Amino acid sequence: MKLYHHPLSGHSHRARLFASLLGLDAELVEVDLLAGEHKQPAFLALNPLGQVPVLVDDEGTVVADSNAILVYLARKHGRTDWLPEDAVGEAAVQRWLSVAAGELAFGPAAARLVTVFGSRHNPQEVIARAHALLANLERHLQHRDWLVGNSPTIADVALYSYLSSAPEGNVDLAAYPRVRALLLRIENLPGFVPFVETAAGLRAAA
Repeated sequence: MKLYHHPLSGHSHRARLFASLLGLDAELVEVDLLAGEHKQPAFLALNPLGQVPVLVDDEGTVVADSNAILVYLARKHGRTDWLPEDAVGEAAVQRWLSVAAGELAFGPAAARLVTVFGSRHNPQEVIARAHALLANLERHLQHRDWLVGNSPTIADVALYSYLSSAPEGNVDLAAYPRVRALLLRIENLPGFVPFVETAAGLRAAA
């Protein structure tokens, strides 16, 4: 199984993290985004959108999109603990996958794009979105340890990378103790692999 990724991509880390939590041996193939490798024909044959990550499993199946990879791995390996089969449980997980592709991407992830990659997002706007999401998460976690049910699911994995790296985008997590506790619970899971810290993250921690 090969995982085409970039180490600074939270979407890539999301897929790598879940594969590791499942104990799967994935060969990491780094895609040079700065050199435009993701826009070359060889990579576009795997994902016409030119985005990482892409998973190519040992049977040759190609899965693009980080959330799709989470679903694929959970279903292929019969891990109903990570992705429930019942309608209510699966819908609850899907809700958070939508948040990962929406509010998370346009909040904490976008704020990090400004400082790490020099994107042209409006910093005040995306930081405000990040705090709105964090406030909602803090309320949601008031009486629970995990986003869905009583154990970790791919919902938690989908949000981890960009929440944990939010300070790299000047999004302070100090006011959200329940969110920080969730991140710590994920970090204590067997098989956890950390998201690489950037220079922006080191400055934020200083």
